[in-house]
Amino acid sequence: MRRLPALFAGLACMAALSSPGLAAWDIDPFTRQPVGPSQGMVPQAAAIPRELVDFRSRYAPGTVVVSTSERRLYYVLPNGQAIRYGVGVGRPGFTWSGTKTITMKREWPDWRPPAQMLRRRPDLPRHMKGGLDNPLGARALYLGSSLYRIHGSNEPESIGQAVSSGCIRMLNDDVVDLYQRVRVGTRVVVVR
Repeated sequence: MRRLPALFAGLACMAALSSPGLAAWDIDPFTRQPVGPSQGMVPQAAAIPRELVDFRSRYAPGTVVVSTSERRLYYVLPNGQAIRYGVGVGRPGFTWSGTKTITMKREWPDWRPPAQMLRRRPDLPRHMKGGLDNPLGARALYLGSSLYRIHGSNEPESIGQAVSSGCIRMLNDDVVDLYQRVRVGTRVVVVR
C-alpha cells in the first residue's frame, strides 16, 4: 500500500516534465547543454511557456518586439505569426520604449553593473564571471549604445514581473532559443 502514493507522485512528476512549456531546464556551465532530472538536477518551473501565436503587425519578419505592458517578447515570423516568450521588464521608474539594434551577442556573459546601478546598490560586486550564478544568465543580446540588454535570468520567478533596472529578462532556455534566431543588426522595438 505504501507504493501506491509513491507511484502517483512519480506519474504526476513524469506528466509535468513531459508537458511542453512546463519545465525550463538548467544549463550545464561546462558543456552548455540542457541538464534535466535524469542527470540529478531539478527542472525550474516555467512562468510563461514559449509558444507560436498569430501576430499581425507592421513589423518585418526577424524583428523583435517587446511589449512591456504585456510582459511578452515577440520574435516576428512570416505569414502573420510570431514566437511569444514571457519576459521580466523594468520596474516602475525604469521602464522605457523605443527602437534599438542588437549590436553584440554573448554566451555566458560576464556582468559589470553600470555606475548608476552601483550608486543605488553599492553592495553589488564590480564584476561577475559568466555562469549559472551570473544575473545575465546563459545569453545576452546588447541593445545599441544603451545600458540595456535582453538576457537570461537565474531568477525564473521574475519572468512576467516588472522587477529589472530596464533590461528585458528571459528564462535561460528561452534566451538561448532567441539567441539562435537573431543576429547582430536585428531590430528591437520596445513598446509600452
